Amino acid sequence: MRTTVAIRSLLFSFVLLMFSHGAFAQIGIGISVNFSPPALPVYEQPICPADGYLWTPGYWAYDDDDGYYWVPGTWIEAPQVGFLWTPGYWGWGGSAFLFHEGYWGPQVGFYGGINYGFGYGGVGYEGGRWDGGHFSYNTYVNHVNTTIIHNTYNTTVTNVSETHVSYNGGTGGIEARPTAQQESYANEHHVGPVAAQTQHVQAARSNPELRASANQGKPPIAATAKPGDFKTGVVGTREAGGEYKAPPANGARGNAAAPGNEARPATENRPETTTEAHPAAAANNHASDLQPHKFTPPNTGNAATDKKYQQQQDKLTAKQTQDHQKLQQQQEKEHQQATAKNYNDTQKQQMEQRHTQQTQQVEQKHATQQKQMEQRQAPPQTAPKPESRPPAGKPH
Repeated sequence: MRTTVAIRSLLFSFVLLMFSHGAFAQIGIGISVNFSPPALPVYEQPICPADGYLWTPGYWAYDDDDGYYWVPGTWIEAPQVGFLWTPGYWGWGGSAFLFHEGYWGPQVGFYGGINYGFGYGGVGYEGGRWDGGHFSYNTYVNHVNTTIIHNTYNTTVTNVSETHVSYNGGTGGIEARPTAQQESYANEHHVGPVAAQTQHVQAARSNPELRASANQGKPPIAATAKPGDFKTGVVGTREAGGEYKAPPANGARGNAAAPGNEARPATENRPETTTEAHPAAAANNHASDLQPHKFTPPNTGNAATDKKYQQQQDKLTAKQTQDHQKLQQQQEKEHQQATAKNYNDTQKQQMEQRHTQQTQQVEQKHATQQKQMEQRQAPPQTAPKPESRPPAGKPH
């Protein structure tokens, strides 16, 4: 059975290899799901909190336990001058919907042709531009207080579709393919989501109201002024982007399925519906499969101590995210070399085995770091008082 699972895992890795380095070159592919995400909700953009913040649109993320959940759009400070955000997107991979993670880089690359709004109409970005080390905002699509932020302009944005479809390919999906130029952008120097974005996603994942199963495609928090702040400058959803369809009863991560919201019924030629039968449910084979690590919020009863511990956790989370991104980029580079050099099956198998080992080593390292962090932050245990005994030689 283990041999069978290993073969299936390897085949699945090859599918991802073909998919991610063919028509859909991108920084990385993460979770795969057998039914499509809900439509994008309709909402207004919160006002830009300060000069230098760039808009990152909201999207549906996925969690194995709770299904799709909404990550509110938010304003983020760019990691460096000249960088723009390429949003992530869901795309049909032939047997499942795969999530392509967004990234920061000098150019906006392919994001599935999805109309996220506010300058992200499906191709490129028309919400602003870098000019002399400062970001200039297009007030035609951005909500900016021009009495405070003066580096603005107003250019009409036209030819933007009104669709709220949230995925590329498959039945009902956006039929867009990356150009050669867009593919080249993905190969330029870029970085993944910054720590503030990772924490923003974690906050969204832990909010039950943002789960599609609870809000029926109309999340109560559609966008925020700043990442992770779900109380100040929050904007609600005006209306759902389309009819919400509940996931299929057997919906699970990694199951093979037909495009659309409903999974294809099982047949004799398909794997059994068990965890062992689905390669995507097996151990993480690549850094792109890894999810941000979760820490238990400190609760010592002392606000100052809890704040100090939280800062330590945030710092470790950011470092672990960098580890993921660094390994992911290294593995992506090796995949590109394998494609360019036309590796044979044996060479591909050796590469995939090496990637699996690298990924497992990183996770073991992170697990140790997390355990050490929790041990340091655990409240000290009060030693039990020794039992009172009478002096020797005297009766009890």
